[in-house]
Amino acid sequence: MSGVARTTTTEDGVEGPVAEPPGEHAHPTRRPRYSLPGLVGALVFVCLSLSPSLLPRTGLIQGVVCGITGAIGYGIGVLVAWMWRAFADRDARPTQRRSWQILAVVAAACLVAAMALGRYWQGQIRALLGVQPDGLASLVVTPLLAALVIVALVALGRAVRGVYRWTATLLQRWIGPRAARATGWIAVVVGTALLVSGVLLDGLVAAADAAFSVRNGTTEEGVVQPVARERSGSPESQVSWTSLGQQGRSFTGTGPSVEQIAAFSGGLARTPVRAYAGLESAGTAEQRARMAVDDLSRAGGFDRSTLVVVTATGSGWVDPGAVDPVEYMTAGDTATVSIQYSYLPSWLSYLVDQDRAREAGRELFDAVYDRWSKLPVERRPALVVVGESLGSFGGETAFSGEYDLRNRTAGAIFAGPPNFNTLYREFVDGREPGTPEVTPVYRGGRTVRFSTDPRSGVPPADMPADGPRVLYVQHPSDPIVWWSPRLILHRPDWLAEPPGDDVVAAMRWIPFVTFWQVSADLPFAVEVPAGHGHVYTHEYVDAWAWVLRPPAWTENDAAALRTIISPP
Repeated sequence: MSGVARTTTTEDGVEGPVAEPPGEHAHPTRRPRYSLPGLVGALVFVCLSLSPSLLPRTGLIQGVVCGITGAIGYGIGVLVAWMWRAFADRDARPTQRRSWQILAVVAAACLVAAMALGRYWQGQIRALLGVQPDGLASLVVTPLLAALVIVALVALGRAVRGVYRWTATLLQRWIGPRAARATGWIAVVVGTALLVSGVLLDGLVAAADAAFSVRNGTTEEGVVQPVARERSGSPESQVSWTSLGQQGRSFTGTGPSVEQIAAFSGGLARTPVRAYAGLESAGTAEQRARMAVDDLSRAGGFDRSTLVVVTATGSGWVDPGAVDPVEYMTAGDTATVSIQYSYLPSWLSYLVDQDRAREAGRELFDAVYDRWSKLPVERRPALVVVGESLGSFGGETAFSGEYDLRNRTAGAIFAGPPNFNTLYREFVDGREPGTPEVTPVYRGGRTVRFSTDPRSGVPPADMPADGPRVLYVQHPSDPIVWWSPRLILHRPDWLAEPPGDDVVAAMRWIPFVTFWQVSADLPFAVEVPAGHGHVYTHEYVDAWAWVLRPPAWTENDAAALRTIISPP
């Protein structure tokens, strides 16, 4: 039929009248696959995602970051276009071919420039951290992977939208169109949230737990069952060797020998006590804590000069650098106790195991403190606390604040504290005006202090630290310290202030983008040289020297012990 008007659907999903040429058969106009505003948004976000973050990225990781942020940009572009049409009170218009051509030229120029800048910034980060340059293959891998991720995520978003439309159409049989659309939208959003946070997330965590529990049954090469009575898992121990788990066996089956400690101290030495209970040692955190403390007592741990309570990370790992220096400094006259609370590796446990870490840290310290506080005052060892990563979170939970730490311990070290740590946030947010978030000063540093490298000093240098000392060690380039969901829409102080010494000056906060960049840094936080990212073994010698104040300690002693703990 000639001269008859028909309707077609634009790339933005809005129908509008289009005149059909007279005398021609009506053929539906092919719908463009992607929205022009959406692609503009994706282009902007992809280019921004090539800006520098905390750690160097491979082409593979950069491609994933570009893809996720590009998909977010696509959604924002479509949303902005829809809002603009709503305010302008007009329908969507078909995109002209010239617009697509202009976008193609601009996109090519912008992506080439962004890739070049991104490679330059990655080179700066690698130079700061002492990491080898990335290969040229990343120039191909990054854009290809980014495109695949964007296509997949946009398709997923359209699938969710299709479910919404189907639900709304179904509901219109019983209620009005507007109510059906609103109810359908609510149903899809709530259902998706429940699926992701409930069934999907719980299933993934359970699967990861099962997978890593198999690894927990293995023993690292070179680790053998101890024969010394001072170790859990020994023939005299109340905790069986097999129940300790992989990390527990590594903790009690290794460590400096009496001969090594004596050679360093230049005199007599004792075998350090190491007590531990694994996930398979007892059913609950309270029972594991009690078992570990019982074994600590059996081994004579409460008769030593120094007693160290360690909240482990994730899979039960205790950084040797957090324990060995104390054993050397005290000529072996020390005891250390810890328990396992998860099978998961540190970075994954950091995201999903907060409740278990909180429970383990509180139960362990309370069990130790209960036994310790019943000893005669003159017989009590110096009680100190150490925790790294999620272990610092668990270690904090036994205390209510600065004075509680001061009154119930002889000192503490918290390395690489997650941004959500309760006391950490209290101390950082309550810092003195003018002090940066990377090295804040809390109440003159009378008890709690912060350092990026204790070897270089623990500010404020001009203020004495009397009484128990609590030290937070945090690297400017550690994503565990700086990651937070607030990065999505809020600029943190550490990105508004001058950057730390191992963070490139070009790093800026960008809504949505920075969050995904720092999130992508998390799994690789320990894959960098010592002194950067989430690797703190190098810093513990000087941190413990500051907290414990060993008598007659010299810089030569510190240098010698650094070489032992973290060989060059």
